[in-house]
Amino acid sequence: MRVLLIEDDSLIGDGLKTGLEKLGLSVDWFQDGEDGNEALFQAPYDVVVLDLGLPGMDGMEILKDWRKKGKKEPVLILTARGDVDQRIAGLDSGADDYLGKPFALKEVHARLNALIRRSNGQTAPEISCRNIRFNPQNKKVFQDGKEVLLSPKELIVLELLMMNKNKILSKQVIEDKIYSWDEEVQSNAVEVHIHNLRKKLGKDFVRTVNKIGYIMEEG
Repeated sequence: MRVLLIEDDSLIGDGLKTGLEKLGLSVDWFQDGEDGNEALFQAPYDVVVLDLGLPGMDGMEILKDWRKKGKKEPVLILTARGDVDQRIAGLDSGADDYLGKPFALKEVHARLNALIRRSNGQTAPEISCRNIRFNPQNKKVFQDGKEVLLSPKELIVLELLMMNKNKILSKQVIEDKIYSWDEEVQSNAVEVHIHNLRKKLGKDFVRTVNKIGYIMEEG
């Protein structure tokens, strides 16, 4: 899943980007408010982490602009822990959740997973399709009750397919979701990930739709 992070504090931003990527998320980090505001219109993000005190454009202005223009991506606001009025204003302006500083990386990860689940109509902490179960929080995959070990990118592709089961996803959509702008992408990267997943989960777990993309079907 792809995360847009807008945070001007270098220490916090670097820690979040590095930590979330180690937990299997793809992260684009912006430190300027205007650049971050525009970024949401340039890539298919699943969730946003937004600080409020930003140079260039205030986080509250960014949030209001997104909602005014119809952007519905879930937003987690980072705030000063004691600033209740600021948190309320953020929620009233269209934020989906808030987290006070300082915070633990595990809690950020858990809240982002919850926001992504809700935005995709998922209520249970686990995603399942046929004989495969996936827990986005601990990144564990089970097939017929037996754990299957996957690489970080394979986990992202599997989660994307399971979140969109019975929907055809093009190669470009998958590529855009699993790679951030600062990652080099080989032309056959998606095909390689799908090939490796088929080796581990069986060739029938996902179907290729000729010249269109891939689909994971429930039945």
